[in-house]
Amino acid sequence: MDYYSTLGVNRNASDKDLKQAYKKLSMQHHPDRGGNEETFKQINEAYSTLKDPTKRQQYDNPQPQYNQRQQRHPFEDMFNQFNFHQQTRRQPRNRDVNIEYKISFEEVFTGKTFNIQYRLPSGQTETLDAAVPPGIKHNDSVRFAEKGDNSMPHLQRGNLILNIKVQPHVVWTRENDNIITTKKVSAFDLILGTSLDITTPIGRQFSLKIPKGTKSGTVFSISGSGVPNVNTRVTGNVHVKIEAIIPIIDDEIILQKIKEIKDEIT
Repeated sequence: MDYYSTLGVNRNASDKDLKQAYKKLSMQHHPDRGGNEETFKQINEAYSTLKDPTKRQQYDNPQPQYNQRQQRHPFEDMFNQFNFHQQTRRQPRNRDVNIEYKISFEEVFTGKTFNIQYRLPSGQTETLDAAVPPGIKHNDSVRFAEKGDNSMPHLQRGNLILNIKVQPHVVWTRENDNIITTKKVSAFDLILGTSLDITTPIGRQFSLKIPKGTKSGTVFSISGSGVPNVNTRVTGNVHVKIEAIIPIIDDEIILQKIKEIKDEIT
């Protein structure tokens, strides 16, 4: 993959050109806007590399690979490869940086692209164009490779870890990819039947029919319109739980009428 072609810029593009191209393409190809997820990842990978002067220089000037195979023992390459992986696995690096980032309940449905500034243990201030996908959950983490601590320049940079905190909604809660709310309905409406207007956190509206004789505690489901799964993008459901409101009646005449009705139907 050619990072410059991915962003649609030439190799002499300035930082400003890169940023403008990234913002345009990330909005155009964001999965929540109908874009391709793989293309969106490639755009982020390209921008992450080219906006970093060190990484860009390494990308523009890759080190040549020399073939040093001469008269070696047949098992030498195998041993060296194994030893190399062992050394790589144990190689120390700088610390990860953990940041708590809050999003609204509504942004869980749409995902969010944002710009964040954070301070490294080294004292340096970093700026990052980041995105969290639709469907992300409370306490999920998003990792940005080599965006963490750089206090020890001779070691690989640590990672930036965004710990996502989803702010609670006033009337909706989440269970897996479903969203749940409770609606209080007069006991008389449950006896006679009624309909309720339902509005989801992102403004989708439904008219929910409550059949006569519905019991308190009944849960109605509306397919789709829940939270998109963070991996599959398959949308969860809407659950509406009905809770009966029992009126307190002190008027003896009304109570007598209710008693007469009760006697007629039992």
